[in-house]
This record gives sequence, structure tokens and C-alpha cells, in this order.
Amino acid sequence: MRIVFMGTPDFAVASLDKLVQANKNIVGVITATDKYGGRGGKKLIQSAVKKYAVEKGLKVLQPKNLKAPEFIEELQSLKADIQIVVAFRMLPEVVWNMPPIGTFNLHGSLLPQYRGAAPINWAVINGEQETGVTTFFLQHAIDTGEIIDQKKLPIGPDDTAGIVHDNMMAIGADLVLETINNIENGTITSTPQDENLVSEAPKIFKETCEINWNQSIDKVYNFVRGLSPFPTAWTTLDEKMLKIYSCRKVKQSRFENTPTIESDGKSYLRIWATDGYLEVNDLQIQGKKRMSIQDFLNGYQIN
Repeated sequence: MRIVFMGTPDFAVASLDKLVQANKNIVGVITATDKYGGRGGKKLIQSAVKKYAVEKGLKVLQPKNLKAPEFIEELQSLKADIQIVVAFRMLPEVVWNMPPIGTFNLHGSLLPQYRGAAPINWAVINGEQETGVTTFFLQHAIDTGEIIDQKKLPIGPDDTAGIVHDNMMAIGADLVLETINNIENGTITSTPQDENLVSEAPKIFKETCEINWNQSIDKVYNFVRGLSPFPTAWTTLDEKMLKIYSCRKVKQSRFENTPTIESDGKSYLRIWATDGYLEVNDLQIQGKKRMSIQDFLNGYQIN
């Protein structure tokens, strides 16, 4: 089959590489436009998918507007039988409905659970013990198309969103290849999603990431690991934003005279929730770089 692949970050590179290694016929790669960034915003940065595609000699398209007539014409000229989407942006119908077989997407959850932009983060935040990946055919409403296949993935009690992301990247690539093989062999059957099982995973903003300490230590701990390493849970210390990347939780009864924050000024920083505390290991105070708790306390006196 003639395949057009669409994706942007490292997460998508794993799937593209799996297809290339399997000698699939990738006739085009659609990815984000180059952007200026780095120090001073003067360096032109390419997406991870573009770097990989160029290295492998694949044809690359970087449309600013997915509805632009010149892009639609060029996409049609590729004569794709099927399109694959992994970590890309929302497609207009004129794009996803173009190939005769259709367009399928890899989503980071066991749909219809965690539809939306941040399925990995919300699964960890909610204390789920299992998640997975789903391939499904695109249709009008986001993440609602018929399911082709799924793979499950356990979430460990101390796994961060970053760990789940990396594990999911590998099994997601396997599922993309399996899905293409099954489509080529004519052995797939897609099934509608059960609307009774739907849950949402909305986009996460800076305001979403503030820690609420007036809840159980389990919920606080899950919140921190569900936002680590990005976009990172935060609280305030001496009226400055304090990002917490890693920590350990300790369940313990809290008495009326227990302070909210405890530290020996040398080796530990403890912040209390309702039934225990987080002992912070890795953090970043506003205006400084990320550092260990020991390095932080060596150069910072808590008021």
C-alpha cells in the first residue's frame, strides 16, 4: 500500500521508524513547519519527524494550512491508499477522507477512555493502574472513530507520565505496524466505540498544574507524577513558583500544630497534605534551573 504518515514529535518517530524498518511504502511524510527557537529565538528548529524523514530520504511536506489548495493538490498527487496519524494536529475532512481506505490514528489510551489532548497525564493523575494504545479510523468528532485494535500497558504505582510515555511509544509503534499488516492482509474488523465508557482527557494549562494540598497524599502524589516531567506540577514557596519533578510520599497522621512545610535546611523538604507529606527530591524554583533538593537547600534559605 502507498502510505502517507503524519506526525511531529519523538513519539511519532518510533512508529515511522517501525514502518520504515518493515519496508513499508512511505510515499510522503507530513509534519509541522520549522520554528525559530533556542537562545534568542534565532535557531531554526525542525520537528523530530522531519529530521528522521530527511535522514531516510523520505518526501516531506510541511503545510502551514491543511486546507490550502496547493497542499491538497500535492497530497492528492501522492495517491495514498491510507494515511497514518501519530501525534499530529487535527485534520480537516478533506484530508482525512482523501485515501480510499481512510486515515487511522494512534491514540494514547484505551478508547473510549481518555479522549482528548492529554490521555497519558490524566490516566496517571487519576491513579489508573492500566492504560494502553488504540488505533482507530478518523471521523468528524475527535477520538470517536471506529476502533481497529488496542494494546494494554500497566502503570506502576510510582510511574511518571514520562515513563508511561516512553513505554507507550514502543508499544504504540508495534500496534501501528500490526494494524497496517492486518489492513494489507484484509484481516481487520473495526468496531464502534461504547459511548457509555467515555471519559475525557482535556488539554492541560499552567493553571491546571497548581497543586491542591487540601486533599489526600495519594491524590497529590498522583498529580505530581502525572505532570512529570512536563508540564510539571507546581506550588508556591516564599511567593515564588516551585515546580516539583520528583518526590516520594509518606502517609502519616497530621496534627493541628504540624507546619505545612518542614525542612532541616540541608537534606529534606517536606510539604504536607491532609494525611501525609511529599518529600521533594527534584525541583525548580522560579528564576533558577532544575536541581536536586540538596543543591537547592545549599543555596536557598526557606522563610
